[in-house]
Amino acid sequence: MMYKIFLGLGANIGDREGNIRRAIALLDVSVKHIETAPFYSSQAVGYTAQPQFLNTVVCGDTALGPEGLLKFVKEIERRIGRVERFRWGPREIDIDILFYGNMGYTSGTLEIPHPRLHARDFVLRPLADLEAEFLCPHCGRTAAEMRDVLPKEDLSVIEQLG
Repeated sequence: MMYKIFLGLGANIGDREGNIRRAIALLDVSVKHIETAPFYSSQAVGYTAQPQFLNTVVCGDTALGPEGLLKFVKEIERRIGRVERFRWGPREIDIDILFYGNMGYTSGTLEIPHPRLHARDFVLRPLADLEAEFLCPHCGRTAAEMRDVLPKEDLSVIEQLG
């Protein structure tokens, strides 16, 4: 069985765009029919004394289960050269599982929907670009509605690129 998934991708050190594009290409092994949102430049969140991020969201179909998908994207991060530093620190590549079908999932290593996506315009803007009417199974709002109700203090996007 195939599940529709949404992944958030970001990078702020090294070849940001190249790393994200390489990650998308590597996803094709286990994620089919990949669609990619526009790229956005955004300020860092959490630890702000670091370079700006480049972010996008992709969607596609996978037969991997949630934990298998997590293992798969972590392997892609490793192949691209991600170095684990500290929480919210600089990243060569970061791949977050935002949604997995319309299900919720929680384990010791993974929470779906992503627990902080509702407060991140650098996720919600490209998500809404891909599928504005996607309904979040957790809060019952569409991607566009979640984007449109973000408080001003949660805005970090500088510009849409390309």
